[in-house]
Amino acid sequence: MIYFHIPFCKQACHYCDFHFSTSLKYMDNLLVAMRREVGLRQDYLQDRTVHSIYFGGGTPSILPVDEIQKLIDSVAAHFEISAEAEITLEANPDDLDIDKVKALRSTPINRLSIGIQSFYEEDLKWMNRAHNAQEADASIKRVQDAGFENITCDLIYGYPLLTDEKWNSNIQRLVDLQVPHISSYSMTVEKKTALAHFIRQGKSAPIDEEQSAEQMLVLMDTLTQYGYEHYEISNFAKKGMYAQHNTNYWKGKHYLGIGPSAHSYNGRSRSWNIAHNMRYIAAVQEGQPAYETEDLGLHDRINEYIMTSLRTMWGIDMIYFEQEFGQDVSHNLMAEVHPFLSKGQMLHKDASLVLTDQGKVIADHIISQLFIL
Repeated sequence: MIYFHIPFCKQACHYCDFHFSTSLKYMDNLLVAMRREVGLRQDYLQDRTVHSIYFGGGTPSILPVDEIQKLIDSVAAHFEISAEAEITLEANPDDLDIDKVKALRSTPINRLSIGIQSFYEEDLKWMNRAHNAQEADASIKRVQDAGFENITCDLIYGYPLLTDEKWNSNIQRLVDLQVPHISSYSMTVEKKTALAHFIRQGKSAPIDEEQSAEQMLVLMDTLTQYGYEHYEISNFAKKGMYAQHNTNYWKGKHYLGIGPSAHSYNGRSRSWNIAHNMRYIAAVQEGQPAYETEDLGLHDRINEYIMTSLRTMWGIDMIYFEQEFGQDVSHNLMAEVHPFLSKGQMLHKDASLVLTDQGKVIADHIISQLFIL
């Protein structure tokens, strides 16, 4: 798997703490560096076949289409891209005009992830999103009309402006538009964001955790009624429409991250690139990409598996767990899991441990309690 982090946005969403810049001054130099980094770090992955490529950010749809193609070509120059590879581009609705969508159809991009977040104008303004409500609706129809069938849309819940009526309407709109995959996230307040500042200054109401939990339950109930599978805590899909790239993350597959702040994982170690555009460019130009590496010990690998697998509908495979980490570790895990089983927050499903709907609402808490420190 290859991940490209595109660190550019038209404007800063009030809740976002990802690495990005609203200045495009060094875009050309950075894209050249990213293409070169693919070659410099190609040996990080043992598997020479790439089954998925994901353009995240930032706002990858801000890139000219020919630059997207060049990045894909850089992968093809050093790896074999599977004929069935899923190639995803994250896109903002305001970027998906007729010309852009038509141009994207001429590339290998075969999946679009559209950042809708809400269909309500006042909510989008509160978030400081670059698109408006009309563009949110029109962008989905436009990509469908162009022939993109594999699309996913993001929604956010649990923020002060989102009434239950609005939330139900947002969900229903995606269902009515027959979007086959929906990702939905609870609003979180990160320390260095504008939203955190507004809350501290009393300019915005704080996030209500109870509201978030209730709206998550509504989301799960509504989408499962419409035939979506809740295959990961934040992700729902019609049968056969799972995100291949993200599913492989959760199943512990290896990946190479390209670009400033991008993370990589090869089963033995985890690395992350420097989160500074100019220093990233300079390092790659010198042939020495700037990244830090952490070698993973036994406890790290156990915790990694618990964290990723328990978020999915497949859960913790106890047969694999015992084979990989030993009988003693397996017995210790079962002892830690017992209270959650007795409360109905987890259950046995065949030879696996999975979260119930009640457990999914407090997934982060449960996972943290199962970690080996």
